[in-house]
Amino acid sequence: MKAEHYVGGVFRSDGPAFPLFSPADGAEIGGVPEAPREVVDDAVAAAREAVRGPWGASGVEERAAAMRRIADGIQARFGEFVDAEVADTGRPRAFAETVDVPRAIGNFRAYADLLYGRPERAYTTQVPGWSTGGGQALNYTVRRPLGVVAIISPWNLPLLLMTWKVAPALAAGNAVVVKPSEETPSTATLLAQVIDQAGLPSGAFNLVHGHGPGAAGEFLTGHPGVDAIAFTGESATGSAIMRNAADHITPVSFELGGKNPALVFADADLDAAVDGTVRSSFTHSGQICLCTERVYVERPIFDEFVERLGARARELADYGPMISAAHRDKVLSYYRLAREEGATVVAGGGAPSFGDERDGGFHVEPTVLTGLPETARTVREEIFGPVCHVAPFDTEDEALRLANDSPYGLASTVWTRDLSRAHRVAPRVETGIVWVNCWNLRDLRTPFGGVKASGIGREGGEYSLDFFSEPVNVCIQI
Repeated sequence: MKAEHYVGGVFRSDGPAFPLFSPADGAEIGGVPEAPREVVDDAVAAAREAVRGPWGASGVEERAAAMRRIADGIQARFGEFVDAEVADTGRPRAFAETVDVPRAIGNFRAYADLLYGRPERAYTTQVPGWSTGGGQALNYTVRRPLGVVAIISPWNLPLLLMTWKVAPALAAGNAVVVKPSEETPSTATLLAQVIDQAGLPSGAFNLVHGHGPGAAGEFLTGHPGVDAIAFTGESATGSAIMRNAADHITPVSFELGGKNPALVFADADLDAAVDGTVRSSFTHSGQICLCTERVYVERPIFDEFVERLGARARELADYGPMISAAHRDKVLSYYRLAREEGATVVAGGGAPSFGDERDGGFHVEPTVLTGLPETARTVREEIFGPVCHVAPFDTEDEALRLANDSPYGLASTVWTRDLSRAHRVAPRVETGIVWVNCWNLRDLRTPFGGVKASGIGREGGEYSLDFFSEPVNVCIQI
Protein backbone atom coordinates (compact mmCIF):
# COMPACT_ATOMS: atom_id res chain seq x y z
CA MET A 1 0.00 0.00 0.00
CA LYS A 2 1.52 3.31 -1.11
CA ALA A 3 0.87 6.13 1.36
CA GLU A 4 0.05 9.48 -0.26
CA HIS A 5 -1.16 12.89 0.80
CA TYR A 6 -4.59 13.94 -0.45
CA VAL A 7 -4.97 17.70 -0.75
CA GLY A 8 -7.72 19.58 -2.51
CA GLY A 9 -8.86 16.46 -4.34
CA VAL A 10 -5.36 15.57 -5.61
CA PHE A 11 -3.05 12.75 -4.48
CA ARG A 12 0.52 13.92 -3.84
CA SER A 13 3.80 12.53 -2.52
CA ASP A 14 5.61 15.74 -1.54
CA GLY A 15 8.39 15.46 0.99
CA PRO A 16 11.11 12.93 1.77
CA ALA A 17 9.96 9.38 2.44
CA PHE A 18 10.59 7.52 5.69
CA PRO A 19 10.36 3.72 6.05
CA LEU A 20 7.35 1.80 7.32
CA PHE A 21 8.00 -1.47 9.17
CA SER A 22 5.81 -4.48 9.86
CA PRO A 23 5.31 -4.95 13.61
CA ALA A 24 4.73 -8.66 13.00
CA ASP A 25 8.20 -9.52 11.68
CA GLY A 26 10.16 -6.25 11.53
CA ALA A 27 10.38 -6.23 7.72
CA GLU A 28 10.26 -2.95 5.82
CA ILE A 29 6.93 -2.83 4.00
CA GLY A 30 6.86 0.62 2.43
CA GLY A 31 7.63 4.29 2.61
CA VAL A 32 5.65 7.28 3.83
CA PRO A 33 6.03 10.86 2.56
CA GLU A 34 6.83 13.44 5.25
CA ALA A 35 4.60 16.45 4.57
CA PRO A 36 6.51 19.74 4.59
CA ARG A 37 4.83 22.85 5.95
CA GLU A 38 3.77 23.86 2.44
CA VAL A 39 1.63 20.75 2.03
CA VAL A 40 -0.09 21.38 5.37
CA ASP A 41 -0.70 25.00 4.30
CA ASP A 42 -2.19 23.78 1.03
CA ALA A 43 -4.43 21.31 2.85
CA VAL A 44 -5.76 23.94 5.24
CA ALA A 45 -6.35 26.34 2.35
CA ALA A 46 -8.20 23.65 0.38
CA ALA A 47 -10.37 22.89 3.41
CA ARG A 48 -11.15 26.59 3.84
CA GLU A 49 -12.28 26.82 0.22
CA ALA A 50 -14.53 23.79 0.67
CA VAL A 51 -16.18 25.37 3.72
CA ARG A 52 -16.75 28.60 1.81
CA GLY A 53 -17.98 26.67 -1.22
CA PRO A 54 -20.46 23.91 -1.95
CA TRP A 55 -19.59 21.65 0.98
CA GLY A 56 -20.15 24.38 3.56
CA ALA A 57 -23.46 25.25 1.88
CA SER A 58 -24.65 21.63 1.65
CA GLY A 59 -27.76 20.49 3.45
CA VAL A 60 -28.51 17.57 5.70
CA GLU A 61 -29.72 15.30 2.90
CA GLU A 62 -26.62 15.91 0.79
CA ARG A 63 -24.22 15.29 3.67
CA ALA A 64 -26.08 12.20 4.86
CA ALA A 65 -25.98 10.76 1.33
CA ALA A 66 -22.23 11.43 1.19
CA MET A 67 -21.74 9.59 4.52
CA ARG A 68 -23.57 6.57 3.11
CA ARG A 69 -21.53 6.59 -0.09
CA ILE A 70 -18.34 6.58 1.97
CA ALA A 71 -19.64 3.68 4.08
CA ASP A 72 -20.56 1.76 0.93
CA GLY A 73 -17.12 2.48 -0.53
CA ILE A 74 -15.37 1.01 2.51
CA GLN A 75 -17.68 -2.01 2.39
CA ALA A 76 -16.86 -2.56 -1.29
CA ARG A 77 -13.13 -2.65 -0.48
CA PHE A 78 -13.51 -4.46 2.85
CA GLY A 79 -10.68 -6.93 2.20
CA GLU A 80 -8.24 -4.19 1.18
CA PHE A 81 -8.92 -2.27 4.39
CA VAL A 82 -8.41 -5.42 6.45
CA ASP A 83 -5.14 -6.19 4.67
CA ALA A 84 -3.86 -2.65 5.20
CA GLU A 85 -4.81 -2.56 8.88
CA VAL A 86 -3.20 -5.94 9.55
CA ALA A 87 -0.01 -4.97 7.69
CA ASP A 88 0.36 -1.68 9.58
CA THR A 89 -0.51 -2.93 13.08
CA GLY A 90 0.33 -6.64 13.02
CA ARG A 91 -2.93 -7.37 14.86
CA PRO A 92 -4.81 -10.67 14.33
CA ARG A 93 -6.80 -10.59 11.12
CA ALA A 94 -10.00 -11.53 12.94
CA PHE A 95 -9.79 -8.32 14.97
CA ALA A 96 -9.60 -6.16 11.83
CA GLU A 97 -12.44 -8.12 10.23
CA THR A 98 -14.80 -7.94 13.20
CA VAL A 99 -13.88 -4.64 14.87
CA ASP A 100 -11.79 -2.16 12.87
CA VAL A 101 -13.41 -2.15 9.45
CA PRO A 102 -17.02 -2.81 10.53
CA ARG A 103 -16.82 0.04 13.06
CA ALA A 104 -15.46 2.39 10.39
CA ILE A 105 -18.44 1.57 8.19
CA GLY A 106 -20.75 1.91 11.18
CA ASN A 107 -19.33 5.31 12.10
CA PHE A 108 -20.32 6.84 8.76
CA ARG A 109 -23.73 5.17 8.69
CA ALA A 110 -24.48 6.16 12.28
CA TYR A 111 -23.84 9.84 11.63
CA ALA A 112 -25.83 9.77 8.40
CA ASP A 113 -28.77 8.57 10.48
CA LEU A 114 -28.15 10.96 13.38
CA LEU A 115 -28.31 13.99 11.12
CA TYR A 116 -32.03 13.38 10.68
CA GLY A 117 -32.67 13.10 14.41
CA ARG A 118 -31.24 16.45 15.48
CA PRO A 119 -33.76 18.38 17.59
CA GLU A 120 -34.51 21.97 16.70
CA ARG A 121 -35.69 24.05 19.67
CA ALA A 122 -37.74 27.21 19.60
CA TYR A 123 -39.02 29.46 22.40
CA THR A 124 -41.74 32.10 22.44
CA THR A 125 -40.64 35.05 24.55
CA GLN A 126 -42.80 37.83 25.99
CA VAL A 127 -41.33 41.14 24.85
CA PRO A 128 -40.73 43.45 27.86
CA GLY A 129 -42.58 46.72 28.13
CA TRP A 130 -39.49 48.86 27.51
CA SER A 131 -39.06 47.37 24.03
CA THR A 132 -40.85 49.07 21.16
CA GLY A 133 -43.61 47.11 19.53
CA GLY A 134 -44.50 44.88 22.48
CA GLY A 135 -45.94 41.50 21.70
CA GLN A 136 -43.76 38.42 21.50
CA ALA A 137 -40.49 37.23 20.04
CA LEU A 138 -39.52 33.89 18.58
CA ASN A 139 -36.11 32.50 19.54
CA TYR A 140 -34.77 29.51 17.67
CA THR A 141 -31.36 27.89 17.36
CA VAL A 142 -29.49 26.83 14.26
CA ARG A 143 -26.12 25.11 14.14
CA ARG A 144 -23.38 25.95 11.69
CA PRO A 145 -20.08 24.11 11.06
CA LEU A 146 -16.96 25.27 12.86
CA GLY A 147 -14.98 25.41 9.60
CA VAL A 148 -11.63 23.65 9.20
CA VAL A 149 -11.07 20.78 11.64
CA ALA A 150 -7.68 19.17 12.25
CA ILE A 151 -7.95 15.49 13.13
CA ILE A 152 -4.94 13.73 14.66
CA SER A 153 -5.50 9.98 14.93
CA PRO A 154 -3.42 7.34 16.75
CA TRP A 155 -1.74 4.09 15.72
CA ASN A 156 -3.54 1.63 17.98
CA LEU A 157 -6.96 1.65 16.22
CA PRO A 158 -6.04 3.66 13.13
CA LEU A 159 -9.13 3.35 10.96
CA LEU A 160 -11.72 3.07 13.73
CA LEU A 161 -10.58 6.14 15.66
CA MET A 162 -9.92 8.24 12.56
CA THR A 163 -13.41 7.65 11.18
CA TRP A 164 -14.88 8.13 14.67
CA LYS A 165 -13.87 11.80 14.26
CA VAL A 166 -14.02 12.26 10.48
CA ALA A 167 -17.62 11.05 10.20
CA PRO A 168 -19.24 13.54 12.63
CA ALA A 169 -16.96 16.39 11.52
CA LEU A 170 -18.03 15.94 7.89
CA ALA A 171 -21.63 15.26 8.85
CA ALA A 172 -21.75 18.63 10.64
CA GLY A 173 -20.56 20.35 7.44
CA ASN A 174 -16.91 20.94 8.30
CA ALA A 175 -13.92 20.31 6.08
CA VAL A 176 -11.18 18.19 7.64
CA VAL A 177 -7.42 17.82 7.48
CA VAL A 178 -6.37 14.43 8.84
CA LYS A 179 -2.90 13.57 10.11
CA PRO A 180 -2.76 9.84 10.93
CA SER A 181 0.01 8.27 12.96
CA GLU A 182 3.24 7.90 11.03
CA GLU A 183 3.21 4.24 12.17
CA THR A 184 -0.13 3.41 10.50
CA PRO A 185 -0.74 5.44 7.33
CA SER A 186 -2.27 2.86 5.00
CA THR A 187 -5.98 2.79 5.86
CA ALA A 188 -6.01 6.60 5.89
CA THR A 189 -4.78 6.59 2.31
CA LEU A 190 -7.41 4.00 1.38
CA LEU A 191 -10.09 6.16 2.99
CA ALA A 192 -8.92 9.13 0.89
CA GLN A 193 -9.36 6.97 -2.22
CA VAL A 194 -12.88 6.00 -1.14
CA ILE A 195 -13.83 9.61 -0.42
CA ASP A 196 -12.38 10.67 -3.77
CA GLN A 197 -14.62 8.11 -5.49
CA ALA A 198 -17.60 9.13 -3.34
CA GLY A 199 -17.56 12.53 -5.03
CA LEU A 200 -17.25 14.90 -2.09
CA PRO A 201 -16.37 18.46 -3.13
CA SER A 202 -12.66 19.16 -3.47
CA GLY A 203 -11.09 20.03 -0.13
CA ALA A 204 -13.83 18.60 2.10
CA PHE A 205 -11.43 15.81 3.13
CA ASN A 206 -7.66 16.29 3.15
CA LEU A 207 -4.89 13.96 4.32
CA VAL A 208 -1.29 14.75 5.25
CA HIS A 209 1.28 12.23 6.47
CA GLY A 210 4.22 12.78 8.75
CA HIS A 211 5.48 12.92 12.30
CA GLY A 212 4.31 15.10 15.19
CA PRO A 213 6.77 17.45 16.93
CA GLY A 214 8.48 19.83 14.52
CA ALA A 215 6.65 18.20 11.62
CA ALA A 216 3.21 17.81 10.04
CA GLY A 217 1.39 17.31 13.35
CA GLU A 218 2.80 20.47 14.88
CA PHE A 219 2.35 22.46 11.65
CA LEU A 220 -1.32 21.45 11.59
CA THR A 221 -2.28 21.90 15.25
CA GLY A 222 -0.60 25.30 15.42
CA HIS A 223 -2.00 26.53 12.10
CA PRO A 224 -3.94 29.80 12.32
CA GLY A 225 -6.36 28.53 9.67
CA VAL A 226 -7.58 25.63 11.81
CA ASP A 227 -10.87 26.22 13.64
CA ALA A 228 -10.91 23.12 15.89
CA ILE A 229 -8.72 20.15 16.80
CA ALA A 230 -9.83 16.60 17.58
CA PHE A 231 -7.11 14.31 18.92
CA THR A 232 -6.80 10.81 20.34
CA GLY A 233 -3.47 9.78 21.83
CA GLU A 234 -1.28 9.93 24.89
CA SER A 235 -1.75 12.66 27.47
CA ALA A 236 1.71 14.23 26.99
CA THR A 237 1.00 14.75 23.29
CA GLY A 238 -2.38 16.24 24.18
CA SER A 239 -0.62 18.78 26.41
CA ALA A 240 1.72 19.73 23.56
CA ILE A 241 -1.20 20.14 21.14
CA MET A 242 -3.05 22.26 23.70
CA ARG A 243 -0.06 24.60 23.97
CA ASN A 244 -0.03 24.89 20.18
CA ALA A 245 -3.77 25.57 20.09
CA ALA A 246 -3.60 28.18 22.85
CA ASP A 247 -2.09 30.87 20.62
CA HIS A 248 -5.24 30.91 18.49
CA ILE A 249 -7.71 29.84 21.24
CA THR A 250 -8.61 26.85 19.08
CA PRO A 251 -11.31 24.55 20.56
CA VAL A 252 -10.08 21.02 21.30
CA SER A 253 -11.62 17.61 21.84
CA PHE A 254 -9.17 15.17 23.44
CA GLU A 255 -9.40 11.47 24.22
CA LEU A 256 -6.17 10.74 26.04
CA GLY A 257 -4.44 8.04 28.08
CA GLY A 258 -5.66 5.83 30.87
CA LYS A 259 -4.60 3.59 33.73
CA ASN A 260 -7.95 1.89 33.91
CA PRO A 261 -9.14 0.02 37.02
CA ALA A 262 -11.31 -3.05 37.39
CA LEU A 263 -13.15 -3.77 40.66
CA VAL A 264 -13.97 -7.44 41.24
CA PHE A 265 -16.23 -8.06 44.23
CA ALA A 266 -16.48 -11.40 46.00
CA ASP A 267 -20.07 -11.88 44.84
CA ALA A 268 -19.10 -11.59 41.17
CA ASP A 269 -19.53 -14.40 38.67
CA LEU A 270 -15.90 -15.48 38.85
CA ASP A 271 -15.86 -17.14 35.43
CA ALA A 272 -17.26 -14.00 33.81
CA ALA A 273 -14.91 -11.72 35.76
CA VAL A 274 -11.80 -13.69 34.80
CA ASP A 275 -12.90 -13.95 31.18
CA GLY A 276 -13.76 -10.25 31.08
CA THR A 277 -10.42 -9.26 32.60
CA VAL A 278 -8.53 -11.38 30.08
CA ARG A 279 -10.32 -9.41 27.36
CA SER A 280 -9.96 -6.03 29.01
CA SER A 281 -6.24 -6.47 29.79
CA PHE A 282 -4.93 -8.34 26.75
CA THR A 283 -7.11 -7.49 23.73
CA HIS A 284 -4.89 -6.09 20.96
CA SER A 285 -1.98 -6.79 23.32
CA GLY A 286 -3.20 -4.09 25.68
CA GLN A 287 -2.83 -1.37 23.05
CA ILE A 288 -6.31 0.07 23.51
CA CYS A 289 -6.87 3.13 25.65
CA LEU A 290 -9.74 1.33 27.38
CA CYS A 291 -7.67 -1.66 28.50
CA THR A 292 -7.42 -2.56 32.19
CA GLU A 293 -3.99 -2.20 33.81
CA ARG A 294 -5.08 -2.12 37.48
CA VAL A 295 -7.25 -4.93 38.85
CA TYR A 296 -8.56 -4.78 42.43
CA VAL A 297 -10.09 -8.01 43.78
CA GLU A 298 -11.97 -8.50 47.05
CA ARG A 299 -9.75 -10.54 49.37
CA PRO A 300 -11.89 -13.71 49.77
CA ILE A 301 -11.52 -14.52 46.04
CA PHE A 302 -8.14 -12.83 45.44
CA ASP A 303 -5.91 -15.94 45.35
CA GLU A 304 -8.23 -17.92 43.10
CA PHE A 305 -8.73 -14.96 40.76
CA VAL A 306 -4.96 -14.41 40.40
CA GLU A 307 -4.32 -18.11 39.80
CA ARG A 308 -7.00 -18.33 37.12
CA LEU A 309 -6.04 -15.05 35.43
CA GLY A 310 -2.38 -16.09 35.32
CA ALA A 311 -3.26 -19.45 33.80
CA ARG A 312 -5.37 -17.80 31.12
CA ALA A 313 -2.60 -15.32 30.32
CA ARG A 314 -0.08 -18.15 29.87
CA GLU A 315 -2.48 -19.91 27.49
CA LEU A 316 -2.89 -16.94 25.14
CA ALA A 317 -1.41 -17.64 21.73
CA ASP A 318 -2.96 -15.54 18.98
CA TYR A 319 -1.94 -12.08 20.15
CA GLY A 320 -0.36 -9.34 18.09
CA PRO A 321 2.88 -7.39 18.49
CA MET A 322 3.62 -3.96 19.85
CA ILE A 323 3.38 -1.31 17.16
CA SER A 324 7.13 -0.65 16.97
CA ALA A 325 10.51 -1.69 18.32
CA ALA A 326 10.55 1.48 20.45
CA HIS A 327 7.20 0.65 22.01
CA ARG A 328 8.22 -2.97 22.60
CA ASP A 329 11.32 -1.75 24.39
CA LYS A 330 9.22 0.64 26.49
CA VAL A 331 6.88 -2.15 27.61
CA LEU A 332 9.78 -4.51 28.36
CA SER A 333 11.42 -1.74 30.40
CA TYR A 334 8.28 -1.64 32.60
CA TYR A 335 8.47 -5.41 33.01
CA ARG A 336 12.02 -4.96 34.30
CA LEU A 337 10.97 -2.02 36.46
CA ALA A 338 8.16 -4.09 38.01
CA ARG A 339 10.68 -6.70 39.16
CA GLU A 340 12.96 -3.98 40.55
CA GLU A 341 9.99 -2.53 42.45
CA GLY A 342 9.31 -5.95 44.00
CA ALA A 343 6.54 -7.41 41.85
CA THR A 344 5.67 -11.08 41.74
CA VAL A 345 5.41 -12.11 38.08
CA VAL A 346 2.47 -14.52 37.91
CA ALA A 347 2.61 -14.88 34.12
CA GLY A 348 4.72 -13.51 31.27
CA GLY A 349 7.21 -10.78 32.01
CA GLY A 350 9.37 -10.94 28.91
CA ALA A 351 9.52 -11.36 25.13
CA PRO A 352 8.30 -14.63 23.58
CA SER A 353 10.29 -16.86 21.25
CA PHE A 354 8.35 -18.36 18.34
CA GLY A 355 11.12 -19.97 16.28
CA ASP A 356 9.86 -18.35 13.08
CA GLU A 357 9.73 -14.96 11.35
CA ARG A 358 7.75 -13.48 14.25
CA ASP A 359 10.96 -13.40 16.27
CA GLY A 360 11.95 -10.41 14.12
CA GLY A 361 8.78 -8.61 15.20
CA PHE A 362 7.90 -6.58 18.26
CA HIS A 363 6.10 -9.05 20.52
CA VAL A 364 5.92 -9.10 24.32
CA GLU A 365 4.27 -11.64 26.60
CA PRO A 366 0.87 -11.10 28.24
CA THR A 367 1.83 -10.40 31.83
CA VAL A 368 0.12 -10.58 35.22
CA LEU A 369 1.79 -8.93 38.23
CA THR A 370 1.02 -8.81 41.94
CA GLY A 371 2.64 -7.54 45.12
CA LEU A 372 3.39 -3.90 44.25
CA PRO A 373 2.47 -0.91 46.42
CA GLU A 374 0.13 1.69 44.95
CA THR A 375 3.05 4.13 44.83
CA ALA A 376 5.02 1.96 42.38
CA ARG A 377 5.61 3.48 38.97
CA THR A 378 4.36 0.30 37.36
CA VAL A 379 1.00 0.86 39.08
CA ARG A 380 0.85 4.63 38.50
CA GLU A 381 2.06 5.06 34.92
CA GLU A 382 0.32 4.03 31.71
CA ILE A 383 2.23 1.16 30.08
CA PHE A 384 -0.05 0.52 27.08
CA GLY A 385 0.88 -3.12 26.75
CA PRO A 386 -0.55 -6.55 27.64
CA VAL A 387 -0.06 -6.23 31.40
CA CYS A 388 -2.10 -5.81 34.55
CA HIS A 389 -1.29 -5.59 38.24
CA VAL A 390 -3.72 -7.35 40.61
CA ALA A 391 -4.14 -6.19 44.23
CA PRO A 392 -6.59 -7.12 47.02
CA PHE A 393 -9.12 -4.92 48.83
CA ASP A 394 -11.35 -5.49 51.86
CA THR A 395 -14.18 -2.97 51.67
CA GLU A 396 -16.21 -1.15 49.06
CA ASP A 397 -14.85 2.21 50.17
CA GLU A 398 -11.28 0.91 49.91
CA ALA A 399 -11.97 -0.37 46.40
CA LEU A 400 -13.23 3.04 45.33
CA ARG A 401 -10.30 4.81 46.95
CA LEU A 402 -7.84 2.56 45.09
CA ALA A 403 -9.65 2.92 41.77
CA ASN A 404 -9.82 6.72 42.02
CA ASP A 405 -6.23 7.22 43.20
CA SER A 406 -4.91 7.95 39.70
CA PRO A 407 -4.19 10.99 37.56
CA TYR A 408 -6.20 9.28 34.82
CA GLY A 409 -9.93 8.69 34.49
CA LEU A 410 -10.93 7.13 31.20
CA ALA A 411 -12.72 3.79 31.77
CA SER A 412 -13.39 1.23 34.49
CA THR A 413 -15.13 -2.10 35.01
CA VAL A 414 -17.12 -3.33 37.99
CA TRP A 415 -17.84 -7.02 38.50
CA THR A 416 -20.65 -7.83 40.95
CA ARG A 417 -23.96 -9.74 41.09
CA ASP A 418 -25.33 -7.18 43.59
CA LEU A 419 -27.48 -4.75 41.59
CA SER A 420 -27.64 -2.25 44.44
CA ARG A 421 -23.85 -2.25 44.73
CA ALA A 422 -23.50 -1.77 40.97
CA HIS A 423 -25.74 1.31 41.06
CA ARG A 424 -24.01 2.58 44.20
CA VAL A 425 -20.42 2.08 43.04
CA ALA A 426 -20.56 3.00 39.35
CA PRO A 427 -21.33 6.74 39.80
CA ARG A 428 -18.52 7.04 42.36
CA VAL A 429 -15.78 5.72 40.07
CA GLU A 430 -13.96 8.73 38.65
CA THR A 431 -13.93 7.69 35.01
CA GLY A 432 -15.87 8.81 31.96
CA ILE A 433 -17.07 5.26 31.24
CA VAL A 434 -18.05 2.56 33.74
CA TRP A 435 -18.85 -0.95 32.50
CA VAL A 436 -20.67 -3.31 34.88
CA ASN A 437 -20.16 -7.04 34.23
CA CYS A 438 -18.88 -6.30 30.73
CA TRP A 439 -16.12 -4.44 28.92
CA ASN A 440 -15.99 -2.33 25.75
CA LEU A 441 -19.68 -2.73 25.05
CA ARG A 442 -20.38 0.42 23.04
CA ASP A 443 -23.44 2.25 21.80
CA LEU A 444 -22.34 4.91 19.32
CA ARG A 445 -24.98 7.33 20.62
CA THR A 446 -23.53 7.50 24.14
CA PRO A 447 -20.86 9.90 25.46
CA PHE A 448 -17.28 8.65 25.14
CA GLY A 449 -14.34 10.30 26.88
CA GLY A 450 -12.42 10.70 30.10
CA VAL A 451 -11.84 12.94 33.09
CA LYS A 452 -8.66 14.27 34.70
CA ALA A 453 -5.64 13.54 32.45
CA SER A 454 -7.72 11.26 30.24
CA GLY A 455 -9.31 13.92 28.11
CA ILE A 456 -11.44 16.97 27.44
CA GLY A 457 -14.98 16.76 26.11
CA ARG A 458 -17.07 13.84 24.88
CA GLU A 459 -17.44 12.05 21.57
CA GLY A 460 -20.31 9.97 20.27
CA GLY A 461 -23.79 10.70 18.95
CA GLU A 462 -25.08 14.18 19.64
CA TYR A 463 -21.97 14.93 21.71
CA SER A 464 -19.72 14.81 18.65
CA LEU A 465 -22.14 16.75 16.47
CA ASP A 466 -22.36 19.42 19.19
CA PHE A 467 -18.58 19.78 19.34
CA PHE A 468 -18.21 19.99 15.56
CA SER A 469 -20.86 22.71 15.18
CA GLU A 470 -21.60 26.11 16.65
CA PRO A 471 -25.07 26.98 18.01
CA VAL A 472 -26.46 30.29 16.82
CA ASN A 473 -29.53 31.86 18.42
CA VAL A 474 -31.89 33.75 16.10
CA CYS A 475 -34.37 36.13 17.76
CA ILE A 476 -37.24 37.58 15.71
CA GLN A 477 -39.72 39.98 17.20
CA ILE A 478 -43.23 39.06 16.14
